[in-house]
Amino acid sequence: MAAQATASDVAAVVARVESAGGAAFVSRGTSRTVVGLVGDIEQFGTLSLGALRGVAEVVRISVPYKLISRESHPDRSVVRVGGAAIGPGAPTLIAGPCAVETPEQTLRAALMARAAGATVLRGGAFKPRTSPYAFQGLGEAGLKILADVRAETGLPVVTEVVDAHDVELVASYADMLQIGTRNAQNFALLQAVGDVDKPVMLKRGMSGTIEEWLMAAEYVAQRGNLDIVLCERGIRTFETATRNTLDISAVPIVQRLSHLPVIVDPSHSGGRRDLVLPLTRAALAVGADGVIVDVHPDPATALCDGPQALVHEDLEELGAAMRGELPAGHRVLDGAACLP
Repeated sequence: MAAQATASDVAAVVARVESAGGAAFVSRGTSRTVVGLVGDIEQFGTLSLGALRGVAEVVRISVPYKLISRESHPDRSVVRVGGAAIGPGAPTLIAGPCAVETPEQTLRAALMARAAGATVLRGGAFKPRTSPYAFQGLGEAGLKILADVRAETGLPVVTEVVDAHDVELVASYADMLQIGTRNAQNFALLQAVGDVDKPVMLKRGMSGTIEEWLMAAEYVAQRGNLDIVLCERGIRTFETATRNTLDISAVPIVQRLSHLPVIVDPSHSGGRRDLVLPLTRAALAVGADGVIVDVHPDPATALCDGPQALVHEDLEELGAAMRGELPAGHRVLDGAACLP
């Protein structure tokens, strides 16, 4: 639909499609509204949809993910989270504690993240874990801590939601909802976050193909929410030297297939503090729209994922990498960063 299209213009398109026995799914993003049509394509061709008021373009989509494809929108999208923008341009740093433990720990981590250049605070209040005996998060008490820290630091908050029944609760506190790798194909949850007016970060399933990942995003978009950020967080392979295997090739591949922003999680892919910075540089080198990293003021006491959490000295280097500064001892040769 055109930028100036009204609600009645959209309703008229939906009504005409439904009169021909088709279904129309209206998805609204920050800067555009898309009406996805499902049904007899040949029948739609007789409806003269392009002549309706408010219609900017009618595009026939061949890929199965209709709403999030570059075919439906050739220009790449920007998703806004509070005052932060995620998309083409300067890469966005999202940082904070993997798990919210106490108000003091969360605030200290947030201040460390902000000092490094982070514009969005991540923090887990609900923590789905492999072991039922591991720390599962503080729940709503953790959400309240995140809201208090947002008020003090000015950083918008992204946090995970793990159950469709909790979506409204989490959305009442968070600026962005995260779908974790274990829920990447929890279709009821994907549809539930698509129904709320909040941006969504969708992590790739630990064994998910790129098409499965994009189809999961389509579940969100089909419910009306186009403000989706895709997160490559490493996939499960035979390799045991790292926590997961970062599929760095997924970034440019998905950016060619979808207009959605694509970021990388170097913390959960490598699973080790010493790998976060190199993997971040790799993500930036292939054009990722940002990274999401774990930060903790005292990783040795962390209740969740301490071995991969960054501290002050790590964050200084990470901030420099996000600004495009070369590491000490490197030089530029014919436009490439090289070791001496």
